[in-house]
Formats: sequence, structure tokens, C-alpha cells
Amino acid sequence: MAEPDQVQQKESQRVNIRRWILIFTFLLIPVTIFYISPIVIMMGASEGIVNGAFLLYIILFILSLFAGRIWCGWLCPMGACQELGSPLIKKTVTEGWPNWIKYGVAVLWIAAIARAFLAAGGIQGVDPFYGTVNGISISSVQVLMIVVMIFAAIFIIAFLTGKRGFCHIVCPIAVIMIIGRKIRNFAGWPALQLSADADLCTDCNTCSKKCPMGLDVHGMVREGKMENPECILCATCADVCPEGVIHHSIQGKK
Repeated sequence: MAEPDQVQQKESQRVNIRRWILIFTFLLIPVTIFYISPIVIMMGASEGIVNGAFLLYIILFILSLFAGRIWCGWLCPMGACQELGSPLIKKTVTEGWPNWIKYGVAVLWIAAIARAFLAAGGIQGVDPFYGTVNGISISSVQVLMIVVMIFAAIFIIAFLTGKRGFCHIVCPIAVIMIIGRKIRNFAGWPALQLSADADLCTDCNTCSKKCPMGLDVHGMVREGKMENPECILCATCADVCPEGVIHHSIQGKK
């Protein structure tokens, strides 16, 4: 077993790596936003085009079968927007905001995409760079202002509802990965997850206090049920635990 200092050093490195990855993905928004946007995917569908966002969501679904919502915790610019602004957001999403809202949003979104493709006469082509100019998403001041307003809305939702509130309440992309994770949980093949050594827990509750998704991590540890569809595998709980109770692992169904 690793010494406490070695565990702490490893976890500090993970914190810094994740922080810089999120900053990097946020700074890349002018290039990448059209490859991510749920709105642009509907624009492409209206012309019968399978665009970059459509292809990305297929990849994210496949990824979720083996690594859950790791995209949300480590790579998503929308998540990065909320976490980088987290010093201004004092509360976590715990009560009063039902998770089912995003499922309704996802159903309406998928239905709109399907209807758009049908209206366009089906799939007419594949264009990963749809809507971009030489691969760059933001090519004018007008598009920049629209993107700024979208991210401002994401931040406002998080500010009003709690940290990562947009992920909890609205994001339809999260639903795609939750479905993938539930399929994996049903089938039980090995996948990345969080595990915990409950015997080491001192009940300080720091893990729950620091979880960016507002999860009752302490309760999950004590109950021996670390699997949660809202977990984004960021391992913040592991990084703040003074006893090294929580860690990433690859396991199948027991």
C-alpha cells in the first residue's frame, strides 16, 4: 500500500492535470464549439447532414460504456465553464432541482433531430466540419456573441441552482452517457469507476462537501455503493480525502 505522502502527491498531480485540461478545453471553445453544440447538430439534421457533433455524441455514448461520464469531468467545455466559475457559486445542487428535467430535454432534443432528418429526406451526407470555416467554429463577431450568451446562460443556471447545475438539470448530452453507463452496469463488463476502502473512512464528510456534483459521497462510501449516474469520475472526492479512502479502479459486476 502507498504511503500517505505518496497518495497525496499523486492526487495533487491529478488535481492539477484535470484543472489544466479543463482550462485548455475552455480556451478551445472558438475552435470546438460547433463540434460539441446540441444546437448545431439540429442545424445539420435540417439539411440531412451528419455533422461533427453527431459523430462526437456517438463516440461519447461508446466511451460511456467503458468510462461513464468521464467526458463531463475531464473534457467538457460546458462543465469547464461551471467549474472555472465555481468560486462564485457557493452552493451545491442537492435538493429542489429534479434530475428528470434533463431527461425531458433529451427526449425533446432527440425528437427534434429525428424530425429534422425526416423533413430533409433522411441522411444526405456526412460532414464533420459542418458550419465551420477552415475547421474554426467562431468565424464572426455575431457567432461569438451567440456563443458568449449561451455560456453565460449555462453559468447563470449553475449560479442559481448550484455547482454544475446545468449538468444536473438541463444537459441532454449527459443523458446519452447515463444511458451508456446503465447499459454497462446491467451487462457488468469491466469499466472505469470509483472504489472505496470504507474501513479507512473517518467520517469527516469532506468528500461530500467538495464533490462538484453535490453527491453524498460519504454515504456512498459507507453503503459500499460507489456507482452513481451523476458521478463524473473527476475524483475530486479522492483528491480531498485525507485518508486516501477513494480511488479510481477498473472493475466489473461483482
